[in-house]
Amino acid sequence: MPRRSSIVALVIAALACVVASYALRYLLMEGDQWVGRCVDDPGLLACQVRGTLGWMIHLRIIALTALGCALLAFVVPGVWGWRLAVPGLLLGVPALALYTASLAVFAVVLALLRLVRAPAVTATH
Repeated sequence: MPRRSSIVALVIAALACVVASYALRYLLMEGDQWVGRCVDDPGLLACQVRGTLGWMIHLRIIALTALGCALLAFVVPGVWGWRLAVPGLLLGVPALALYTASLAVFAVVLALLRLVRAPAVTATH
């Protein structure tokens, strides 16, 4: 896939990730209707997802995973560094929306810096 189309696909994926993250935050995590339902029946799938996501936010798992991917991407050369920056960005965006902005901001910045880094030019003689 040419570089331009891969960047367009990445931007579309990042926008979809932002929309999904805010929908998760405001509809499931902060939604008033789920508080009552989850107290009455904590075995509902949505309540289990809500609880698991709450623990992942509390333990900063999403933000730390994004930061780890972004740090690795920043030091790994070539296409593998670019490929590691993509999950760093796509995990960092939800971490920004889901209450762990202090760590996620570094992951997003590092991933974006890696994604815009010019590819190395090989010298030919």
